[in-house]
Amino acid sequence: MISREPTIERLAIAQQLLLEPFGLNESHLTRALAEIRAHRVDDADLYFQYTRSEGWSLEEGIVKTGSFSIDQGVGVRAVTGEKTAFAYSDDISEASLLDAARTVRTIGTAAKSARTKVGARKIAGSRSLYPHLDPIASMDSTAKVALLERAEKLARAKDPRVVQVMAGLAGEYDVVLIARADGTLAADVRPLVRMSITVIAEQNGRREVGSAGGGGRFGLDYFDDALVHQYVDDAVNAALVNLESRPAPAGEMTVVLGPGWPGVLLHEAVGHGLEGDFNRKGSSAFSGRIGERVAAKGVTVLDDGTIADRRGSLNVDDEGHATQKNVLIEDGILKGYLQDAMNARLMKGKPTGNGRRESYAHIPMPRMTNTYMLGGDKDPAEIIASIDKGLYATNFGGGQVDITSGKFVFSASEAYWVEKGKILYPVKGATIVGSGPESLKKVSMIGNDMKLDTGVGTCGKEGQSVPVGVGQPTMRIDGLTVGGTA
Repeated sequence: MISREPTIERLAIAQQLLLEPFGLNESHLTRALAEIRAHRVDDADLYFQYTRSEGWSLEEGIVKTGSFSIDQGVGVRAVTGEKTAFAYSDDISEASLLDAARTVRTIGTAAKSARTKVGARKIAGSRSLYPHLDPIASMDSTAKVALLERAEKLARAKDPRVVQVMAGLAGEYDVVLIARADGTLAADVRPLVRMSITVIAEQNGRREVGSAGGGGRFGLDYFDDALVHQYVDDAVNAALVNLESRPAPAGEMTVVLGPGWPGVLLHEAVGHGLEGDFNRKGSSAFSGRIGERVAAKGVTVLDDGTIADRRGSLNVDDEGHATQKNVLIEDGILKGYLQDAMNARLMKGKPTGNGRRESYAHIPMPRMTNTYMLGGDKDPAEIIASIDKGLYATNFGGGQVDITSGKFVFSASEAYWVEKGKILYPVKGATIVGSGPESLKKVSMIGNDMKLDTGVGTCGKEGQSVPVGVGQPTMRIDGLTVGGTA
């Protein structure tokens, strides 16, 4: 059997799903882009998408809900300066494509000369970060139900205090085809799966919750027995720890963040502030500060969309550019921003592979992929032992950030009070308040245990949600404000 080069294979899959059933081919895409460029525009693209998704959820020992959906359509965009004209349709046809093209081109002025030609055809660069499989078809329905039931039984058997278990399984098969006015033709086939387990434990009339899960860009067979056991252990342990928790102290104190998912604080407090649109408009706390020290020595932050199989990774972004490993902060010095095509052009830079959109019905904007901080040279135990009085936060719930000021508020879902280097007891109700740029300058110890999250992150921005990854090592920050309940 002769296999095709991955990029060519993905293009073939996209054309079979998104063009051929509707009587379209590349010449129709070229014509639509030429219609747009009959007016003077700076950029234009077509974004075709086919998405099939499925979800199962279990509660009270029964799989109560199941969902299945198929969505497909095309988004057509023209850009002039800072202005964007956008139209989309779930009707993929030559007529609707040309109608959308003529609609969005009105943002530009009619060209006096002959119609501008679309650039010569060029295929996006080759790479294969994940398999182009359909994860929904990687396991039959009976096996999916059995997987959730197994997780539920394991959780209940783990501890008699577990009184309720909820488990979920989701899969998505996403195929996109992008045609740009410069002639670029790109496609991606994006599998995505996720499993989640939430337990409620009760003791002496008190109830607490614990959750765990993960996923990425692969098939459902990723969730083997060992991993399901791990998710169950993590969820049950979190609930049991919270049963023993006491009200969190409040005030300014040393805070140590655990590795992995606590990197969500970095994502919110720093990552969003480094996206190109906020910096072009001057609304970010990091605007105009390239080359300046914005963090303590040793702090290096990257956004990397090229990590194999990760939830936030993409072969190409939603504008057809290859994703990259972008160094944002290096040893405390601000090195760059995350850019989509429009903001890169306006800031006289280059796209960084971070143009992302929720679907064909949304415009792209600069977004993170997998954002993480590199590890240092400290043993995590040494970092915890260095705390005189302070908080050790190992898991986070919700949070928010003000981009302009850089101020953030985060709630810790699992945290511990530490005195004289000893973990004394778990605490509940701890809220961490601070400023992203200022907090980075207060980083005093960085662990050698950097790890990425398990594959659960979803980022929201201006009403759009996209899958992302986060990560960091154990990290000590001096002088953060903790709002507690004590």
